[in-house]
Amino acid sequence: MSRSTYRLLAATACAGTLCALALPALAESTWAQAHPRRAEVNARLAHQHAQIHHEVAEGELSRAQAGKLLQEDHAIRRQEQRMASRHEGHLTAAEQQKLNREETAVERQIPR
Repeated sequence: MSRSTYRLLAATACAGTLCALALPALAESTWAQAHPRRAEVNARLAHQHAQIHHEVAEGELSRAQAGKLLQEDHAIRRQEQRMASRHEGHLTAAEQQKLNREETAVERQIPR
């Protein structure tokens, strides 16, 4: 076997091994993002984000007020990501409850 053929086979074997190792991790991260507790928390955050922008457009919130609320939502999202990273991509029931309480506090600040 020539040296270039050997290198090609070795490179192909390495690439195949890397793909085989990456697929389970990819599947796990996809599952983790769709975990029911994370999905519920993130859906609430997305809804609040849209509601804040709607209230700014309606003139019910100033841009400064909206910016404060969006910063609070962003902090909750970062906290959710940190919590999930500790548990292989999912949230515990207690963590979900804590995040929901924080989201409710922000939601109560949005005029309706």
